[in-house]
Amino acid sequence: MTTTVTASGLGLRYGGTRALDDVSLRLTPGVTGLLGPNGAGKTTLLRVLATAVPADRGSFTVLGHDPGTSRGRHQVRRSLGYLPQTPGLHPDFSAFEFVDYVAILKELTDRTARHREVRRVLEEVDLGDVRGRRIKKLSGGMRQRVALAAALVGDPGFLVLDEPTVGLDPEQRMRFRELIAGAGEGRTVLLSTHQTEDVAMLCHRVLVMARGRILFAGTPAELTARAAGRVWSSTERAPGAKAGWRTGTGSFRNVGDPPADAELLEPTLEDGYLLTLDDVSAEAAA
Repeated sequence: MTTTVTASGLGLRYGGTRALDDVSLRLTPGVTGLLGPNGAGKTTLLRVLATAVPADRGSFTVLGHDPGTSRGRHQVRRSLGYLPQTPGLHPDFSAFEFVDYVAILKELTDRTARHREVRRVLEEVDLGDVRGRRIKKLSGGMRQRVALAAALVGDPGFLVLDEPTVGLDPEQRMRFRELIAGAGEGRTVLLSTHQTEDVAMLCHRVLVMARGRILFAGTPAELTARAAGRVWSSTERAPGAKAGWRTGTGSFRNVGDPPADAELLEPTLEDGYLLTLDDVSAEAAA
C-alpha cells in the first residue's frame, strides 16, 4: 500500500472568496508542517483532505485511495485520523467513553478488541490513569490529548492535525510535541500551525500557504535559507526593514534588505517564513 498523500490542482470557492487556488502537493511519511497567516486556506485544505468538504476542482489521493468514488471515500476515512482546530468533545463523557464513541464511528465493532484499542491510544497519550475522569474535569492540555487519542484510534496511516498546540502552556506544548513526533514515526502527518518553532522542531518538510496558494514546499532548512543575508542587528530599528524588534539584549533584530555595512545574523525558520509572505505581498501590490 502506498504511504503518500497527493493533490493536484485543488480549487474551492466560498462565494466570492477563493479559499484554495490550484493547490498541488505530495506528502510522505513523517511530519509535514503547514504554515500561513489567518485566512490563508490552511483549515480549508485540511478539511478537503479529510473529506469533510469537497473541492470544486482538482483531485487527490490518500494512501492510494481516491475519494472521488463512494468506496474510495470510505477507504480514505478508514485510514484517516483527524484532529480539528476545535474538537467537538462531549464534556459529560469520560475520556474513555468519548474515545470509545469515536472508535464505534470508525467501525471497530468487536467490543473487546475496541476497548483494548481505546486503552492503547489513551496510554499512548499518557491518559491511562485518568481515562474514567469526565472531560469537563480535565485540563486544557489533557483535553487536547483526548482529542489526539480519538484521532489515533485504529492506527490511521494519515493524521491531520489543525493547530493542536494552540492555547497550551509551554510545558503542555513540549509534551504535545513529543506525542506528535511519535505519531509521525511510520505514518504521514500534516500539521497546520502558526508556531514556527513547532515546525522547526518537528517537521521534515514544510509548506507555506497564503491566499489559497502554496508559496513554498521544501525542508525547514531550505525555508530558513531564504533569509540568509537578510537578517541583521542594529542599535535602533532600521527604517527600511520589513520587520524589526528590540531583543532582550537591547539591540534590534531586523529582517529585510540590509545596508552594506550591516552586522548580519544567522536566520531562523521564522525569518524565512516572514520574508516568503512579504515577497508575495510585494508581488501582489506591484
